[in-house]
Amino acid sequence: MIQTNNMTSWINKNKLSIIGALIGALAGFLYYKFIGCASGTCMITSKPINSTLYGALMGYLLLNIFKKDTIQK
Repeated sequence: MIQTNNMTSWINKNKLSIIGALIGALAGFLYYKFIGCASGTCMITSKPINSTLYGALMGYLLLNIFKKDTIQK
């Protein structure tokens, strides 16, 4: 029971960052699918896993900016 409570509180604390990572991953995959790299020499957009992970990282970092830090006493 303690583990699920810890996981739930962690998800609630990082909800915005998780949403950003999911949206970024979707955007990265869609970028690969519709724009991509015709020659295959592009580092990020030549493979779907690369563009998806890069998009997830960028989405995470972008929405992590808006996270409010709480100070515990």
